Amino acid sequence: MFDFTPTDYQAMALSAKVALVATMLSLPLGFAAAWLLVFSRVPGKALIDGIINLPLVLPPVVVGYLLLLTLGSQGWLGGLLDAWGIRVIFTWKAAVLASMVVGFPLLVRSIRLGMESIDERLIQASRTLGAPWYDTLLTVILPLSTRALIAGATLMFARSLGEFGATIIVAGNIPGVTQTIPLAIYDYTNTPGGDRMALALCAVSILLALAVLLFNEGLVKRFKRGELR
Repeated sequence: MFDFTPTDYQAMALSAKVALVATMLSLPLGFAAAWLLVFSRVPGKALIDGIINLPLVLPPVVVGYLLLLTLGSQGWLGGLLDAWGIRVIFTWKAAVLASMVVGFPLLVRSIRLGMESIDERLIQASRTLGAPWYDTLLTVILPLSTRALIAGATLMFARSLGEFGATIIVAGNIPGVTQTIPLAIYDYTNTPGGDRMALALCAVSILLALAVLLFNEGLVKRFKRGELR
């Protein structure tokens, strides 16, 4: 079997941690963004939609470089955080931010599709009965969007597990600190004789992705059974 080093185990743990934190932080933001695009009447929705989906069409390296400019010590946000004693660049938090930006469009698109499939008559009935907007949100829209939330969270988690381009720019490739599985694979492919370990980490990535998909399938089936009762 493969003989993983402590650094490899750290890369696996960090990948799972980054993907989990990025997904949990993005869920409420993604739900709010989808709600804004589907149900609100704010002007400039097309522009907002374009900005949200921009990371899908931009090379991840470009996203990482823009994050580096923003969060670096000379950037407007990085300078502000420095004043508060908070450092983000070249830490695992930067990897979380990179994953959030790159995976956010997938999360929003999934939730948006779920919201758009909600029967408009249910929402109108809720409003006709005098329910305030937040009551309609919590008792109609949120429950009926649960499957889309699960699907979006799964996509976001899987995308975060495989994030490479933006992460290496903004978080670096520091073993034991910011090195995730894709970065460790990159290191092994550039090391003579490292093909075997690169392949081993590829196998770990495949197993993790498969486990996420099976978990998602099980959760959706369980939710469906609950809906039918």
